[in-house]
Amino acid sequence: MVSLAGGIPVIVNTKQEDGYLLTPELLKDALEENDGVKLLMLCNPSNPTGGVHDQTLCLELAKVLDSYPSVAILADEIYERLVYSDSGKCPCFAGLPNMFERTMTVNGFSKAYAMTGMRLGYLAAPARLTKAVTTIQSQLTSCAGSISQAAGVAALTLVPETEMETNIEIMRTKRDYVIEQLAIMPNVNLVVPPNGAFYVLPDVSAYYDGDDTQLCIDLLKKKQLALVPGESFGAPGTVRISYATSMEELKIAMGKLKEFLEECRGEGR
Repeated sequence: MVSLAGGIPVIVNTKQEDGYLLTPELLKDALEENDGVKLLMLCNPSNPTGGVHDQTLCLELAKVLDSYPSVAILADEIYERLVYSDSGKCPCFAGLPNMFERTMTVNGFSKAYAMTGMRLGYLAAPARLTKAVTTIQSQLTSCAGSISQAAGVAALTLVPETEMETNIEIMRTKRDYVIEQLAIMPNVNLVVPPNGAFYVLPDVSAYYDGDDTQLCIDLLKKKQLALVPGESFGAPGTVRISYATSMEELKIAMGKLKEFLEECRGEGR
């Protein structure tokens, strides 16, 4: 997207031991090393890691950005309702000190309300930014379909908070199950358990000499189980597991993964 807009993307490589979270040190280094940075894109909670930048960390990032007033922020917070930490909350970056006037918040209904097929999302930002966005967007998609809009209104007005809380507990149970199963698989590492979204990104670099793409191809062929190679996200040697499915399907999937890795060990892969 950055390249299509004529920009030059700068990838900040985060670390497993930090839960793949952006730290203030990494952000500061990236801004110092790259002149003319226009935009910070921050996905919180994160896809593909499930990591959550909590209030304290977000405040530290905002503090760094105070020294770079020309940098705008695109905050992708579409997984904000799917947080499993004790607070159960994901901070709104636009709500942090001095961040409102420079932050564009992206959100939607696909994740928290499981309305993926409706393709309904939105952006919230100061008027000067939304005016620029709508100038382009009006020529591309005009607006979301009326049926999707009606479904969005129903989600916001008819779905009780108790149902949302129940859904979060269900997702937490699935997350915990995946983590427990990964823990008993030899040479599979998950340094920092995820606290949000519905993804887990374990390290499987002990297999296939770290070739996660070939591992996923063979896993699909032999066990009909589809995982996403971490290489696609700039995290070679890992795989992304989504637990946004039924517990029954999840048990089958984790069983297949365990069988496959055991076979790999037997074959010396």
